[in-house]
Amino acid sequence: MARSFGLTAYRAFAGRGGAAGYTPVSDRPEGELVWCHAPEPGSLLAIQDLATRLCRSRAGLRVLITLAELPSGYELPAIASGDVIIDILPEDHPLSVNVFVTHWKPDACIWAWGRLRPNFILSLAKQHCPMFLIDADADGFDGRRDRWLRDLTRDLLSHFTAIMARSEAGYQRLVRLGISRDVIEMTPALQPGGHALPCIESDLADLSAALVGRPIWFANQVLEEELGTVLTAHRQALRLSHRLLLILHPANPDQTGAFATRMAEMDFRVFRWGDTGYPDSSTQILLADDPREIGLFYRLAPVSFLGSSLVGGGICCDPFEAAALGSAILYGPKVRRFLPSYSRLAAEGAARIVNDAAALGTAVSRLIAPDQTAVMAHAGWDVISRGAALTDKVVDLIQETLDTQEARP
Repeated sequence: MARSFGLTAYRAFAGRGGAAGYTPVSDRPEGELVWCHAPEPGSLLAIQDLATRLCRSRAGLRVLITLAELPSGYELPAIASGDVIIDILPEDHPLSVNVFVTHWKPDACIWAWGRLRPNFILSLAKQHCPMFLIDADADGFDGRRDRWLRDLTRDLLSHFTAIMARSEAGYQRLVRLGISRDVIEMTPALQPGGHALPCIESDLADLSAALVGRPIWFANQVLEEELGTVLTAHRQALRLSHRLLLILHPANPDQTGAFATRMAEMDFRVFRWGDTGYPDSSTQILLADDPREIGLFYRLAPVSFLGSSLVGGGICCDPFEAAALGSAILYGPKVRRFLPSYSRLAAEGAARIVNDAAALGTAVSRLIAPDQTAVMAHAGWDVISRGAALTDKVVDLIQETLDTQEARP
């Protein structure tokens, strides 16, 4: 393909001056590595969800996620660990690009949204690295360079094996850039989909048998400053449903003893999960402090209050974890990190916001009715399913691509 004027001009301009330099956040892990670039602000959670799914789907696979810049309040780990590595993408200077591509040697690249970096794209193409553009949208291609150097953007897009647009506006923008309609596929937007947290099946069966017939709600990741609100709400709800059981999980496991003491002072009958036996019919609160058990309690409780959300300072819960296991969601106003996820669920009727003990107690009393929780749980599952559609498609595409590369002599 003949080099376009726009590409020649861009590469000449990008190569001027010295590069700021790039130091990889970690060594390249052994085995296959997929690079996902997430230039769109606020997309990190969705890309992390995709990366986790990719790693779970293929033994030994590692995923590098790069961002254009760090989200507010987010810090990169001092040492990268696990299957997913997060780094900041350096500038598009040829020297930085060469260091990046030579170090990471990706086996495939997933580029989300837009804001293409020409030197990176061309370097990967030279290395015969398969590239996929997903979640493309109009605002990812509305920069000055895209408007004035359309031939450059068109040439870059020609190197992608697949192009997927998440909206009609994104589809039409790509068409105006010169991409054939036959090449572009319309897909749902990439969204975090929620993972089904594990649990021990024998614990689920035994605890379900011990609590059969009792209405249950779960308060997860409760801060010390929220404990009074949750307990007051539980007291209020008990007036209407005297057999109601609260399962409470502190945000800080070290405070479990102090929580138990405060509950006893308020004359609640408490059973600590992990003690011998199971709660009986007189137990009003089951207190649990092992984060590995959260999947068990989401399965048991048709209603969950997601703590660390009434006051600032805590790390709020991922609401899709509750929705994925069929629990209707109550939450407070301090959910900045997961605000888009809570907003999606609330808009679909799968989650409700509460601001104080009275509102929480009233919501619990209403939602323990099976017909109410069923409607919310179904709405939550619809959101999860729609969010997983593109993730499933990309996972299958990467699997097929890596299998093909592995089969080559």
